[in-house]
Amino acid sequence: MKTIRLMSLALTLASLGAGLQGCAQTTPQWDRQFGTATRDNLAAQVLDPAAAANRNPATGIDGRAAKGAHDRYQQSFAQPESAPPALIISSSSAR
Repeated sequence: MKTIRLMSLALTLASLGAGLQGCAQTTPQWDRQFGTATRDNLAAQVLDPAAAANRNPATGIDGRAAKGAHDRYQQSFAQPESAPPALIISSSSAR
């Protein structure tokens, strides 16, 4: 009887701890980063305003390597990845 109460208390405390994880505030972290992508894009446009007119933006990559990467990308949709194995949790105790 005492072990059942102890296990019940431990389970209650574990659920309470897990439930309180949802109360953690992440908003200040998100607020600090709000608009970062927009500011980065604006800075890139200020540095090179004529970048949109560049007809060869992918300088520095070999044509054969680019074609291989593009082909592998296209094949990834033709052959989807297999599903990960199912997670099996056993709660039986061997005595």
